[in-house]
Amino acid sequence: MSSTTQSHASLVEFGQKHVTKGLGRVVEAVITKGQGSYVTLGDGREMLDFTCGIGVTNFGHCHPKISKAAADQCMSLVHGQCSIGFHGPYLELIQKLLPMMPHPSLDSFFFWNSGSEAIEASIKMARTFTGRQNIITMQGAYHGRTYGAMAVTKSKTIYSEGTNPLMPGVFTLPFPYWHQLGLPADTPSEKLSEMCLHQLSLLLSQATAPTDTAAIIVETVLGEGGYVPTPPAFLRGLREVCDKHGIMLIIDEVQCGYGRTGKHYAIEYSGVRPDIMITAKGLANGFPLSGVISSKGLTDKLKPGSMGGTYAGNAVACAAAVASAEVMKEENILENVNARSKELFAALNALRANPKVAPVILDVRGQGLMVAVEFASPVGTGPYDAFRDASAPAKLASRVAKKCVEKGLLILTTSVYEVIRFIPALNISQADLAKGCAIFAEAVEEVVKEG
Repeated sequence: MSSTTQSHASLVEFGQKHVTKGLGRVVEAVITKGQGSYVTLGDGREMLDFTCGIGVTNFGHCHPKISKAAADQCMSLVHGQCSIGFHGPYLELIQKLLPMMPHPSLDSFFFWNSGSEAIEASIKMARTFTGRQNIITMQGAYHGRTYGAMAVTKSKTIYSEGTNPLMPGVFTLPFPYWHQLGLPADTPSEKLSEMCLHQLSLLLSQATAPTDTAAIIVETVLGEGGYVPTPPAFLRGLREVCDKHGIMLIIDEVQCGYGRTGKHYAIEYSGVRPDIMITAKGLANGFPLSGVISSKGLTDKLKPGSMGGTYAGNAVACAAAVASAEVMKEENILENVNARSKELFAALNALRANPKVAPVILDVRGQGLMVAVEFASPVGTGPYDAFRDASAPAKLASRVAKKCVEKGLLILTTSVYEVIRFIPALNISQADLAKGCAIFAEAVEEVVKEG
């Protein structure tokens, strides 16, 4: 039976019965339409979307230029397999991306389908380039759910629980995030960086020798771990250690890249050169595409056939990405991100100053339109969490997110802490941003009042 003739309730019931339980959902509903910063559900609700499909539809749902580019490409070439020959959109996309690169050494591109696959490729490349095995990852990091990516993911145990053994040779480094280190939220980022760089020295002395270490992988803004910007001093310290020991520095810009933080790539804030950089999510505004970018001097060491994939660099996705790059420039997206970011931070800090809710807001942080609010918790992550607050309402973040949905706003929690993340479209209007902030503030006040 066609979905157009079935009731919304029956479709939801069908999905609940036949879609794997391994998937979670924010709403038990069918999304029937997306337009700009809004999605429509099968029960008729129109929702303001502050999730963007988790940072994917960065230029709004069904952007007319991007969707048309994909539709037009479907009528000329859908699948030009990368192991058979070049295709035009793949090469044109490289031409569009080269001027956006944070360093001129990033001039060699391999396109795949997802961020997780790109992480897999980066690990493979780093091991090939160095002849070493071990990978250093960050506490709180998220890099994906496939086996190599899952091994370097340290944000929640749910992603790998019960699936060991994972890829060996992975070592975890403390990340300069005040809560994980048990320090006040206003601790200077330089001090947090120094502490973690000291731990890196110990790690290379005690656990993985530099001559055994292929790469250090880091998100420029910790994503699923809590939307914590990586301090420039820490990134510069990592670069120095990598240069000293011949270790590859892999920069994961899957979520924080492609305009999300107000620059093309968030690594630009530090001036640090990646050896390998990963991009995905917003790259093609909803079409599956990721990129692994390095220098030709390194990638020339790869043997032809060692990289590939059936759908890698799909022609339709690449065509959409070419149009996305044009939209980024034509619509002054970065200017809008920076203008709306100031308004978002102003609204959230005003809420934080509200005496009714101030005691339960521990932090407002982020860059550009990748922003988070962290709440207090009566239980924290356990008895040794220094920031437990017995007076705080339980499960604040998830309750606020649920209330936002009831009021017409899709928004997501993140991390093992009580954190809500803001991921609106990069071209969101001033009015829609203000509307979402008002809904959020109202939801927070109501949950805190409920206790």
